[in-house]
Amino acid sequence: MSKIRRNYVIRFIGRIIVLIISILLFFFHPISFEILIGWNFFKSFSPFHILWIIWIIDMVAQIIPIKNKLSIGSLKLFAKHFKPSNIPVNTEKVKKYLINTTKSAFKVFILWTLLTIGIGILYFTNIIDKKIILLISILYYVGDLICVLIWCPFRLIMKNKCCTTCRIFNWDHLMMFSPLIFIGGFFSISLVTLSILAWLTWEICILIYPERFSEISNVSLQCSECTDKLCTQYCKKLKK
Repeated sequence: MSKIRRNYVIRFIGRIIVLIISILLFFFHPISFEILIGWNFFKSFSPFHILWIIWIIDMVAQIIPIKNKLSIGSLKLFAKHFKPSNIPVNTEKVKKYLINTTKSAFKVFILWTLLTIGIGILYFTNIIDKKIILLISILYYVGDLICVLIWCPFRLIMKNKCCTTCRIFNWDHLMMFSPLIFIGGFFSISLVTLSILAWLTWEICILIYPERFSEISNVSLQCSECTDKLCTQYCKKLKK
């Protein structure tokens, strides 16, 4: 197991623990969820303050090129992770690749938007409340690493071979916090705002530096250079 994969496995276990604790708080200490209301974030401590800090740090790491133990799939937007090919690159092929993956990404965006609208309808018809919406976001938090470590349903749409080459790798926080957009309050608005900033940073870099996002032009993304070994189930298939 690679160091990166081991780190992500530890994170995965941590996220499962966070989900379990959150469910216990839902049943036995619902007052913890009052952090979601208006400016209650600044009035009293809640265990969700700790989770908010973790989430903020995770998103900042996607925007600022600081040293961290993240997959190159998440960091490929930064110049230091770009390794140009020694062989002349077919720019038209890179352009076509990015156009095709962007079309697939648009399909995911539409699908996730519809899912989020469905959650919003449930909320505004009082079928679910603010607490449930936060639990949904935390469930997405766990699901994010299920996609990385076990199986990713978005691969069926994106057709990418692994996380390293994934066009939407850094969409995770935007997708994770999308349900929070309905409930307002500083806790939710701050997370949604920063997740949009992280998403915009990713998308703008794709427009300005498309060569960084394709294994055709960026050798660092090729299997031969892979050190992350996150998607081991896919790597094994590729070796056959």
